[in-house]
Amino acid sequence: MSTGALSQQHSPWSINSRTVVFGAVGAALYAVLGLFSFLIPGTQSVTVRPAFAIVPFFGKRFGVIAGFFVGFVGNVIIDLLQGSGLQYWNWSVANGLVGAIAALIFAAIPPISNEAVRHIVTALGALVATALGLLFVITDIWFQEGVDFNVFLTLNYLPALLANGIAVVILVPVLDAAWEPLAKRAGL
Repeated sequence: MSTGALSQQHSPWSINSRTVVFGAVGAALYAVLGLFSFLIPGTQSVTVRPAFAIVPFFGKRFGVIAGFFVGFVGNVIIDLLQGSGLQYWNWSVANGLVGAIAALIFAAIPPISNEAVRHIVTALGALVATALGLLFVITDIWFQEGVDFNVFLTLNYLPALLANGIAVVILVPVLDAAWEPLAKRAGL
C-alpha cells in the first residue's frame, strides 16, 4: 500500500481528462455538501464546514490542479448560493491553495506500508495544507475595512483553522481509507 497519493505515472501537476473530471466532481461535491455549514459566533463570518475535508482529499488523490479547482470553484459556488457573491474571493483562493498544497505535500511523501502510520500522515499532511493555504486570508487586512493583524488572527484565521483543521484531521483519513479499495477496483 502507498500513502494513497498520486500514483507514479501521474504527476501532481498533470492536466488531463482525469484531472478535469475529478476536479469538476470534487467541486460539485464540495459546493453541495458545503451548504451544510454553520456560522461560528463571534467571528467575521467564519463557518464550520465539514465538507471542507473534500478539498485536501482531492488534492492528495488527483493533484495540484484538481485540488485547487475543487477548493476555489467549490467555495465560489457555495458563496454564490449563500448570497455572498464574490465578496470573499480571497477565501475561495485560500480554499484552492489548500487543495494545491495538499497535492504537493503528498507527492513529496514516500509510500507508507503501515496503515495506521499512513492515516496519521494523511491527517497531519491535510492539517499542514489547511494551515498554509488559509494563510492567504491575511489579504483581508488590505481588502476589508476594520481588519488589522489582530482581527485577522483572532476572528478570521484561527477560528477557520480550528474548524477546518478538526474536519480535515478526522475526515480526510476516512475519505482516503474509503477511496483506497475503490481506486484499486477501478484501476485508478
